[in-house]
Amino acid sequence: MTNERVQITEEKLLSDNWYVLKRFTFNYLGKDGCWTTQQREAYDRGNGATILLHNPETDTVILTRQFRLPTFVNGNPSGMLIESCAGLLDNDDPETAILRETEEETGYRIQSVQKVMEAYMSPGSVTEKLFFYIAQYTVDTERNAGGGVDEEEIDILELPVSQALAMIESGEIMDGKTIMLLQHLRLQQLTTSLN
Repeated sequence: MTNERVQITEEKLLSDNWYVLKRFTFNYLGKDGCWTTQQREAYDRGNGATILLHNPETDTVILTRQFRLPTFVNGNPSGMLIESCAGLLDNDDPETAILRETEEETGYRIQSVQKVMEAYMSPGSVTEKLFFYIAQYTVDTERNAGGGVDEEEIDILELPVSQALAMIESGEIMDGKTIMLLQHLRLQQLTTSLN
């Protein structure tokens, strides 16, 4: 891993417990033309995908709610977080992974998705890149129980888009990827209504 401004000189494994935490020592060429030696830690949990299911007929969305320890230790009293369905790629391509995660978490079996964007969510410390999708569902969309697998306990919420957007303002929805997808959907609806 080298380019004209960055030369990694050491990579040290700090933890391989849940995911991988490494410390990198590297030389960095500044804008002033001087090289400096720096160290940073990077947490590698793999890349992921997220999706917002939208029913255009009822203008509702499917979201999930589950316990997230990092939010609990950072001031979220219940630790519960409302989110768009998401999961790690686990060596699959992003579209295959999000179709799998959608069925596991929400129970909905969808056939096609629309890619919205790719984004690094916390680039100062986490290597993960997320692939964002939107898909339509209806009352007739094939569905099973959902609720996650293994230790996951996931509640499925169906909310009007207007309520979900209001929940961002009230602080009931604080998850970045979910806010991005809801705002994208809202902008898409506004653009469509202007045509």
